[in-house]
Amino acid sequence: MTTIRMLLVSLFILGLSACGGGGGGDSSPATPPDTSTPPPSSPPPTSGIGRTGISVGPVTTFGSIVVNGVRYDTSSTEFSIDGEPGSEDDLRVGDIVIVRGTVNDDGLTGTADSVFYDDIVTGPVESVDVAGNSLVVLGQLVLVRPETSFDDDFSPRSLEGVAVDQIVEVSGVIDADGNIIASRIEDEDPGTEFEVHGFVANLDESSSQFTLGALTVDYAAASLDDFPNGEISDGDFVEAKGSSLGAGGELIATEVEFEDDFLDVDEGDYIEIEGFITRFVSATDFDVAGVPVTTTASTDFEEGSAADLALNVKVEVEGEIDSNGVLVAEDIEIEGDNEIEIEGLVDAVDATAGTVTILGITITVNESTSIEDYSEASIDPLTLGDINVGDYLEIAGREASEGNADVIAGRLERDSDEDESVLKGFVTAISEPTFEILGVTIETNASTEFEDDNFFSEVEVGSLVEVEGTEVADTTIVADEVELESDDD
Repeated sequence: MTTIRMLLVSLFILGLSACGGGGGGDSSPATPPDTSTPPPSSPPPTSGIGRTGISVGPVTTFGSIVVNGVRYDTSSTEFSIDGEPGSEDDLRVGDIVIVRGTVNDDGLTGTADSVFYDDIVTGPVESVDVAGNSLVVLGQLVLVRPETSFDDDFSPRSLEGVAVDQIVEVSGVIDADGNIIASRIEDEDPGTEFEVHGFVANLDESSSQFTLGALTVDYAAASLDDFPNGEISDGDFVEAKGSSLGAGGELIATEVEFEDDFLDVDEGDYIEIEGFITRFVSATDFDVAGVPVTTTASTDFEEGSAADLALNVKVEVEGEIDSNGVLVAEDIEIEGDNEIEIEGLVDAVDATAGTVTILGITITVNESTSIEDYSEASIDPLTLGDINVGDYLEIAGREASEGNADVIAGRLERDSDEDESVLKGFVTAISEPTFEILGVTIETNASTEFEDDNFFSEVEVGSLVEVEGTEVADTTIVADEVELESDDD
């Protein structure tokens, strides 16, 4: 029996998705039952009965639940939501879950024996930096990416709709720098219990305080649960809960729970995990969300190669656990940043091919695409077959390096009717006063507002640019606003 401590820990630090309702408050971790799942679009299992194992990642849609490209039957599934019995309706797209179950021979369907979810942090927002795409919640720096899903209670449904002192729940993944990369941010009611996970540091027994990131926790009046010898130690992975903050912003904890519960797996168990490379020595020695991984000459790579592996690169890895507790990767998908953003009216839909076309750009939508419907139709779950020509979609994705599509969608949302087109991508040609992104011609004129007055002096092929304007032809936008994005955006 091999122990992968960080796999359970990484659940709290990850934050991908699920379906139905919307994760709650209490959170004493429950170790999910036995058995689990392989890869999303992985090769068929070697046996005729499918593979069992563990899958860690975001739920991308419902109709049962889809995690890492596998659609799991949940008719007999045991759900643990924040440490309490729950159901599929307690989950939302973007929640990070651990699934234990079986994947069928097709590698695309399976049966979930258990689904485990817990948020990484729930509490009041201390600050919001829209320009920096970040916010701070209970002392934890949360980074927002184009693929981050927001609860429909935010207005607008983006970081701009989040207010200081608002109570939010965050599900997300942690990068090598210790930042939380949010996959979903949910609005919570006033009075919701605060909770935060992290590693104990700066323990001061005389004052009954320690820190979790930048948050000070006062545990003088807290119950201590499951600690070895009944005492807190630096380095313990814990969950701290409370309902109020002290005068100095410290969390007045009512409960601190030791959460180094080990997630035991056997040699030969199949594991699939999506996350950031948090430790990197070489292509044969690195960690994904704290899980040790190695590659072999037989490892298959998608959307990249072994040369693309590095610290903070986001990947999806699947393979078996060896006798040393290391995940031997059979398949690795390099998941580049979703820097491409497209908003506009659908020109064409091909549900069989799994594509939509907007502004002449062909976009692949697959089981790994988080998909939600915020239009008046409010179809749940929304499928590609429900999308029609003329629908308004908001898409975040990355340029495809393989196949015939231009972009692979990481997130797709259908919204109410809009008439504005938005395109963010890399410049491929410049001929002032026009330039080109993903084959779309951007026309500028005297009415165009430039974020940088020296735009045409500074822009170059390869620059990341965001454009808002009006679609005047299938592949042409007349720009109202143009912004040259910095490397830090």
